[in-house]
Amino acid sequence: MIKLAPFPFRETKVLEILVAGGWLMIPILACSVAVVTVVVDRLRVLRRGKVLPPRLLGQVWSALKQGRLDRERLVELRASSPLGFVLAAALANAAAGREVMKDSIEEAANLVVHELERYLDVLSIAASVAPLLGLLGTVVGMIEVFTAIVLQGTGNTAVLAGGISEALITTAAGLTVAIPAVVFLRLFERRIEEYAVAMEEQALRLVDAIHGDRPLEGAGVRG
Repeated sequence: MIKLAPFPFRETKVLEILVAGGWLMIPILACSVAVVTVVVDRLRVLRRGKVLPPRLLGQVWSALKQGRLDRERLVELRASSPLGFVLAAALANAAAGREVMKDSIEEAANLVVHELERYLDVLSIAASVAPLLGLLGTVVGMIEVFTAIVLQGTGNTAVLAGGISEALITTAAGLTVAIPAVVFLRLFERRIEEYAVAMEEQALRLVDAIHGDRPLEGAGVRG
């Protein structure tokens, strides 16, 4: 019977590495937990279909033309999605004229973007702090290594090599946390920027359609 070799990266090995990194591994682990939590939350919130429902503009235009867009439906639209919030802001000021509608769209878009960017500061902070914590842990570890050299000499190279490798654990851990944080931060920022442009574009199309300047084409309805 063939025996499979044990998986080298065992749970006990992970615990040994964490312990070897010293007390500075605690804030680094806290940063990792914060990064994972924010990434999971933003991946859920920033889905395109959730932010920009594909047929919402057409549905709003059809309801408006049929006179079914009363105050209650406007409240529902505002709460339905970020795009719905922007469209509802424009419709709420439809009687005030084009410029007021455009101003309300810009204000609503700013509010939506602020909401979509929630918790992204956590990623930015973690990306900056985690490597510094790792570097601090390495410096502290190297101080301990040189202290050992002063007290015991350099005769036992195995002990010195082990001490240096342990000192570098925190730097590796800090970078392991910081790199994904930077990647996801840039990804989310880019995605939110694209969403903001798309929301304002669709809202302005609705404004033009309401004022009869341009038919609402490509929205799933006839102009």
